[in-house]
Amino acid sequence: MRKTIAVLALSLLASHVMAAVSPEEAAKLGTTLTPVGAEKAGNADGSIPAWTGGIPKNAGAVDSKGFLADPFASEKPLFVITAATVDKYKDKLSDGQVAMFKRYPETYKIPVYPSHRTVNLPPDIYESIKRSALNVKAINDGNGLENFTGNRYYAFPIPKNGVEVLWNHITRYHGGNLRRIITQATPQTNGSYTPIRFEEEVAVPQAIPDIDQAKAANVLSYFKQSVTAPARLAGNVLLVHETLDQVKEPRLAWIYNAGQRRVRRAPQVSYDGPGTASDGLRTTDNFDMFSGAPDRYDWKLVGKKEMYIPYNSYKLDSPSLKYDDIIKAGHINQDLTRYELHRVWEVVGTVKPSERHIYAKRHMYIDEDSWQVALVDHYDGRGQLWRVAEGHSQFYYDHQVPAYTVETLYDIIAGRYIALGMKNEEKNSFVFGFAAKAADYTPAALRAEGVR
Repeated sequence: MRKTIAVLALSLLASHVMAAVSPEEAAKLGTTLTPVGAEKAGNADGSIPAWTGGIPKNAGAVDSKGFLADPFASEKPLFVITAATVDKYKDKLSDGQVAMFKRYPETYKIPVYPSHRTVNLPPDIYESIKRSALNVKAINDGNGLENFTGNRYYAFPIPKNGVEVLWNHITRYHGGNLRRIITQATPQTNGSYTPIRFEEEVAVPQAIPDIDQAKAANVLSYFKQSVTAPARLAGNVLLVHETLDQVKEPRLAWIYNAGQRRVRRAPQVSYDGPGTASDGLRTTDNFDMFSGAPDRYDWKLVGKKEMYIPYNSYKLDSPSLKYDDIIKAGHINQDLTRYELHRVWEVVGTVKPSERHIYAKRHMYIDEDSWQVALVDHYDGRGQLWRVAEGHSQFYYDHQVPAYTVETLYDIIAGRYIALGMKNEEKNSFVFGFAAKAADYTPAALRAEGVR
């Protein structure tokens, strides 16, 4: 009997360190599934096409500033959903999108275009994804990752539950080290706003040659954000060490305050702490549609469904636009948006009884091809729909990177919103793969970054 128990114990121990999915299941990646885990086949009526490898790196022209030509510029909407027709399409819209039609019946619209499955990634990222499928396991009640080594991307390409789907968004490919200059707006109800300008860097340990990899073993990325306008905020700098298991090792954050000329720890830069210069319109974990630790929620995987989501938003990124063309009263200029029918993973996060957060529930829809969160409905403690997020995305085909063009978060109760990520008026588009040094992401480096 003891021998049997010992054998069983060894078996259970072995199963704990075995592959996250079987080799047979992982073999679906690149065959019946795309290399990132999406369904390769189209839908029954062909309105969602089969994935045939995405669009090529030369799908369009790239201007001198790095802005991409719209490869679908000649297309017209198949139809436009308005407040008068929304009931006809409700089964493919989120509750938040439907609420936006009720809140802004005269101006909110959803122009629906033909669907294009544009996303493809570099070969080495596909290799990392296959390795993740075979090795990575969730630990600490899903709040940490085991065996997530090397080029750490897409922890669970064949997910089995809600938190694994969310981890794919958190660990998705950003193009290596990313540098960008973007603008944020928090318009008043009449549409007036003051642009907030950020210079940001995201660097990953595996792309920092001089980093101490042992010390960075639990670090997913390093994030640095400098405010450069308006003048009253200019010079403030935020540094974040984003940890993988934030229960084991909480996110580390520091702020350099230009007025005080001091570097301080910033524990408030997490969860529902206020977002930088957001006028109270977003939380820290609203950044990137969702970021940070998943531990305060129970994540339920509802399944997959077809929905109209923002996609291939090249028009919205045009350098010919001014921010005034985009920012309007109530919501961004929907004439500049593009929505397509795509399959999404539906996940509902509900705050655990032992935890607190201003969002009691988050209803998320995550694109199967990019693993980017496309839509989120946020509910308050009374169960009332409060904020509606839309991630307007595009595929940077020249670098094979999916990313957000503009993130919007609409407060349908207050009638205000925040739009983050615009770069139309900047001198350059995103810079992918820049050379990063470990010393750039230390608290000591913040003072040099700040400008009074």
